[in-house]
Amino acid sequence: MMIETEPCRHLYIHVPFCAHICGYCDFVHVICRRESVEQWLSAVIKEMEYVHIPDTIETIYIGGGTPTSPDPDQLDALLSAIDPYARHVKEYTIEINPETLDETKAKILHRHGINRASIGFQSSDPSLLALMGRKHTMDTMHTCVSLLREEGITNLSVDLMYSLPGQTMAQLRQSVYDALSLHPSHLSLYSLTIEENTVFGKMGYDHLDEDSEADMYEWIVKTLDEEGYTQYEVSNFAHQGCTSMHNIGYWQYDDFIGIGTGASGKENGSRYDHSRSLSAYIKDPCHREMIPLSKEDQMFESLMMGIRMKQGMDLSVFEKRFGESFEHHYGDVLSTMIQQGHMEIVDGRLRASEKSYEIMNSLLVEFM
Repeated sequence: MMIETEPCRHLYIHVPFCAHICGYCDFVHVICRRESVEQWLSAVIKEMEYVHIPDTIETIYIGGGTPTSPDPDQLDALLSAIDPYARHVKEYTIEINPETLDETKAKILHRHGINRASIGFQSSDPSLLALMGRKHTMDTMHTCVSLLREEGITNLSVDLMYSLPGQTMAQLRQSVYDALSLHPSHLSLYSLTIEENTVFGKMGYDHLDEDSEADMYEWIVKTLDEEGYTQYEVSNFAHQGCTSMHNIGYWQYDDFIGIGTGASGKENGSRYDHSRSLSAYIKDPCHREMIPLSKEDQMFESLMMGIRMKQGMDLSVFEKRFGESFEHHYGDVLSTMIQQGHMEIVDGRLRASEKSYEIMNSLLVEFM
């Protein structure tokens, strides 16, 4: 028997607008036009009024798209609509493409209590930035970071990508060192995944071979450790006290509310998706495609998310949540994984061994 779900503590809002489209992006996105933003704002405010957002919300994450691409007054209107739900929020994050931030927008973010920014950096190499369709430079990055810090927004995360088409180890090293020169409190480093409907997918680009990708990942982990960043998840590194509370909620398999075009959420044993079509969402912002999750689905997803964290998945939480122990449910395959050195149980947590991070997906298949 499933236990009663705890009240949601996490709110995600998807802003689908971008000034331009990046070659690798598979998230819901449309070119930012003022009239479209106005229509979307009316719709998203309607959805927020319709949906029950409890006062237990502790993290808000505004993603995209590029949430800072709309005009300042539109950004202010969005954040004003969110204000009533942000009273008890501990971590309030917004994603930023550096070329879309100016002094006016930085002041708006500060005024509404945003205390964390996730900045799309990806690379500092001009040729790779051009390949991806990115519009910023290192000067743009420094300006963006300075504007945020001047407003007291100092918990800054920087996103980087590796295994880009044609990327060399020298290019990766330079990009990582350039990112470190910004003194971020958090870094996320993701290997390129090419989806069919992206610009990269349509043009036939591919990521690097597995050996090159593994070499890059191992260098990243080693270098960031030497630079004082703790790896707390497969792709995420942070200074002490600067881990992402919102993303940890995902990895702990907490429920979360999703708002906006293309957003997803998970509540009370079901996942739901909003339409990826901007026009369909504007027409009916309260429509959700509900996807009931079986107990088996939820147990596997809890494992899939939990072992991404370095500290692993709390087995006592698993047993409380699902009414049976992980060891009992997955006994044979778990024993095999432990014997092969891929997993271990330490202090009541199941975690993947260091050598298994790069083959995580193939290991998870064994639990399905």
